[in-house]
Amino acid sequence: MNERLPFLRDKTSKLTTSPGVYLMKNKSGSVIYVGKAKNLKNRVSSYFRENPDHTPKVAKMVSNVYDYDFIVTDTEYEALVLECSLIKQYDPKYNILLKDDKGYHYIRISDGDYPRITAEKNKSLSGTYLGPFVSSFTTKQAVDEVNKVFLLPSCKRRFPAEIGKGRPCLNYHIKACMGVCTGKISKADYNETIREAVEYIKNGSALSIERLTAEMERAAENMEFEKAAFLRDRIAAIKKAGDSQKIITDIKDTDVIAFANSGTAMAVSVLIYRNGRLFDKKVFFFENGESGDIEEFISQYYSDAEIIPKAVIIEEEIENMEMLERLLRERSGHAVSISAAKRGTPLKLAMLSKNNASEHLSLRVGRTGKEIIALEELAKLLGLENPPSYIEAYDISNLSSTSMVAGMVVFENGRPLKSAYKRFSIKDVAEQNDYACMREVLQRRFKHYFAKDDEGFSRLPDLILLDGGKGHVGAVLPLLSDMGIDVPVFGMVKDNKHRTRAIAASGGEISVSDIKPAFFLLTRIQDEVHRFAISYQRSKHEKKSYELELTKVKGIGIKKAQKLILKYRTKSALKEATPEELAETAGVSIEIGRNLYDFIQSSF
Repeated sequence: MNERLPFLRDKTSKLTTSPGVYLMKNKSGSVIYVGKAKNLKNRVSSYFRENPDHTPKVAKMVSNVYDYDFIVTDTEYEALVLECSLIKQYDPKYNILLKDDKGYHYIRISDGDYPRITAEKNKSLSGTYLGPFVSSFTTKQAVDEVNKVFLLPSCKRRFPAEIGKGRPCLNYHIKACMGVCTGKISKADYNETIREAVEYIKNGSALSIERLTAEMERAAENMEFEKAAFLRDRIAAIKKAGDSQKIITDIKDTDVIAFANSGTAMAVSVLIYRNGRLFDKKVFFFENGESGDIEEFISQYYSDAEIIPKAVIIEEEIENMEMLERLLRERSGHAVSISAAKRGTPLKLAMLSKNNASEHLSLRVGRTGKEIIALEELAKLLGLENPPSYIEAYDISNLSSTSMVAGMVVFENGRPLKSAYKRFSIKDVAEQNDYACMREVLQRRFKHYFAKDDEGFSRLPDLILLDGGKGHVGAVLPLLSDMGIDVPVFGMVKDNKHRTRAIAASGGEISVSDIKPAFFLLTRIQDEVHRFAISYQRSKHEKKSYELELTKVKGIGIKKAQKLILKYRTKSALKEATPEELAETAGVSIEIGRNLYDFIQSSF
């Protein structure tokens, strides 16, 4: 039995549910198995469950696992491509042992004058093979895609023997096949198309698009408009097929660097692209107080790097890009470009790198990657130095001047901390006035903080959010200043559909609709504090109604009714109480207790 299983199970419990690749490692750190998953958490946890039903080969592999690493991708197809790349790179022992009896899957380019591109399970037939690949489904998917993009025949007709014999099939009529069977496609043109398709499989879309664009322009210049239109459509198909591929990319020799910050720790992800493929990934951690400066990281990381790429993509602009480029140029002997990801492929790759940094950091700090990104984006949005790990939010709810309450909810590390929630009944405000109510609530909250008489108020928040606009913020800022409280305060502004649309500061509003992680977090906080305040208002109203109902029993006044409500709280609890228990709680005779019991049973 593997003594590391408790550690591995605990680590996996915090793993992301995103697609990706996992790398099983032995005690020496060598990669012994590479696998892909649609859901990393589910797949990896299946290896380490308490009552496994593994085959002997899988059980042997698991017994040798000391730790594992993972790389997050956006799709299962990207995971497949990366898995194959990593298998070639590491040649893991158990990938050979655990493969099925028929071997890996391949893409075959057959021999002959009119070759076909097919998915095969072994190399038993003659031809040229690409691979190996692990998944039959995704290998077939890749073949179907390239045949569709290049309009290659998928029928069982034999060429050239069956050219011109019989009518073209449906695929030709719906423009899903170039129609070799019609005799309109020469052998030379067909083989050129096959060459382009293989180039596309091997090198991605960039080279294909570049060459086809040049060919299209030549055709147009030569007034071969039909050919130019055909090439135009092919270029469009290639672009469409390549839009979602970030593992196979146009970027040839590039590192993509992104940070994830939890406030107490930081992770840096470096995605390493070589020859248009994601070749490797590295993750570095910095504890609180250690340097997490991007300039310092780049300088230190490439001081020991065996290979310095020609390009480095980072998340945001930095001051000394030219200086760093010069430093890397001197170290590598070639030009190095450092650029911020702003749009298109670089931005997609930067987000992929950031997701990986966030997911790895989440294993360290007990949060999800999405929570880390949301808090980080919120800090940037509000101009905070660090992500706010402890957030308090307030909302006022009132039915009348005599029924005004407030709710306080707490979000710690992006999650509700319900044990820290607080309720307030407004005491000092005589008329309906949300601003005055909010001032009273904040004043009472921080009086408890200074008095140290309530453990629930003993901690200063990193951020205060008010359900309201800049008027609410302006109402409480002077109060907090007078009390010596230095905590950022912002309002949460709703649109006409009751959704969070902006953050209010004392000087105006900040839109949040375009910042999705922060937007979803703020919406969740605003919805939760509103729900909490409303539920308190309703419970008070119901409690008051119960009290008034109970006073209908002779001998039960307001104070006695309050005693009963305070103890039993709900209608069901009241109905379960015996006459003797009711009489004792209210401090009345057993006769009144029986009358009270009969009234509750019939009325509630």
